Amino acid sequence: MNNCFILLAAGKGKRFNSKEKKQFFKYKNKPLFMHSIDKAKKSKLFKKIVLVTNKQIKISNVDVIKGGKVRSDSSFKGLKYLLNKKIKNVFIHDAARPNFSINLLKKLKKNLNNNKAVVPYINTNNSTKYAYKNKVVNLKRERVYLTQTPQCFDFKTLYNLSKNNKNSVTDESALFLNNNKKIKFIKGEEANIKITKKLDLYKNETKKYFGIGFDIHRLIKKKKLYLGGIKIPFHSGLKGHSDGDVVIHSIIDALLGALGKKDIGTLYSNKKNKFKNIRSSKMLIPVISSLKKNNFYINNLDINLICEKPKVSKYRNKIINSLTKLMKINKNIINLKGKTVEKLGLIGKEKAIACEAIVSIIKYE
Repeated sequence: MNNCFILLAAGKGKRFNSKEKKQFFKYKNKPLFMHSIDKAKKSKLFKKIVLVTNKQIKISNVDVIKGGKVRSDSSFKGLKYLLNKKIKNVFIHDAARPNFSINLLKKLKKNLNNNKAVVPYINTNNSTKYAYKNKVVNLKRERVYLTQTPQCFDFKTLYNLSKNNKNSVTDESALFLNNNKKIKFIKGEEANIKITKKLDLYKNETKKYFGIGFDIHRLIKKKKLYLGGIKIPFHSGLKGHSDGDVVIHSIIDALLGALGKKDIGTLYSNKKNKFKNIRSSKMLIPVISSLKKNNFYINNLDINLICEKPKVSKYRNKIINSLTKLMKINKNIINLKGKTVEKLGLIGKEKAIACEAIVSIIKYE
């Protein structure tokens, strides 16, 4: 396996209109560029992955190098870095296209076996015109190719074309066309849009899945109280086979519901000693991993923590920060509300704490 994936992420993204550079803007709970990195890793097609960027950053199993002033400079820097590294084929991709599929990578690789350049494209549904000198002429839209990335090439051929190029180009296929080199064009993907403006982040339709979770435990003396993964100073803790963290338990049930995977008791039976006194934060980790493995991300999380005491407002930020780290999501999509029951029942008598959570998740591939 001597293929390399180069991800170009050194652009300024002026049209994106954000203080945070486009390639580092959070999209589906992670920086835009990381979607491409993760897919390249998951495909297992690449001997080496190179990120070309002007930001100092470290990523496991990824070589990070400094980019250039324009795209073509960054591309050549990536190619030059790979000299003497025994690379046969190179895939070059723009960080602004996070929605390509691993299947597209495989199709490109397959077609590269008998070609030195393979480029994906889509057609346009719009009537197309071309302005030339003082004329505007009609074009046959079925013959108009809107090219995408990733594009893949024979490394030596592309390197030599890039080295001898004197003009700025907007993609690597232009080098082949400018030098009358043959390109194999294959059908790309409609979802593989380029993120140019913030509005583009929401163009692809997505399907949401919802889950609801609920948990309640009695309060008992001589036990530590954990809520949302943090220890809360209190005279009692929650009775349970685990640490009794009702916040995390209700979140786990909500996530399992959205995934269609039964309930928390199925995963963590109270009849098994290995789960005795387990921290609920450890119970949450495999569920988050399952979410990621199945290509879902959390869209939003709403929590009602129901108790007379302790006062939720006092610990709200700490609980949200804890959940943010445990679930690896942006804290802005977590909402935590404190509710009382007007002194009614076990909760009203400060003998129990309950929690309910509603989560929405979205499948991104």
